[in-house]
Amino acid sequence: MMSTSSDQEISCQQVLLDDNSVFSVQWSVFPSDIAGALSPQELMTRYLDYIRSCTLSVIRPLQLNNGIEFRLLGSRLSLISFLPPALEKDDLVIRICGGFLVQPRQCHRGELRFTVAPDREGVRVSLQLSDFCPLLLGSPTPSRTRFWLYRLTQAAIHKLVTLRFLTLLYRELYGSSARVRVVAARVREGQPV
Repeated sequence: MMSTSSDQEISCQQVLLDDNSVFSVQWSVFPSDIAGALSPQELMTRYLDYIRSCTLSVIRPLQLNNGIEFRLLGSRLSLISFLPPALEKDDLVIRICGGFLVQPRQCHRGELRFTVAPDREGVRVSLQLSDFCPLLLGSPTPSRTRFWLYRLTQAAIHKLVTLRFLTLLYRELYGSSARVRVVAARVREGQPV
């Protein structure tokens, strides 16, 4: 809940589930008057543009006929590949179908969900990664070393990028800087990452 119309609160949870897949969600409730025209499609497009800019084009999201690929530099190496976007009510979903950062036997699992939905306090803008099996974990039974390696690198980067994206989007739509507070959310049970 925001204390004033210019403050922003971002709720966040990242956990490793019992099946050793990753669940990560970040959301913020925007005032209706600044987010009323925002759609899940526009949210995804802005996010993909943000990935390119915040990584200085090291990671280049490309929208192709058969889906979306997060490519490394100008190469054909896809870090994460997604099927074409699919609309589901207030959500736009891109399902993981491969990529270098995904465990080879788990390429059929996982999705990234973009949500723009009415909320009693405004418009809830959310990004959710679920059922993701990162290569850094190595297998469905990762060692402590692999868990910590994932936690300190890929998980931390994903969280930072998503929180920063929601902050910048809010500031861009609101037209000025807002104080931001990140709060822990509890959506699913799991080991925090």
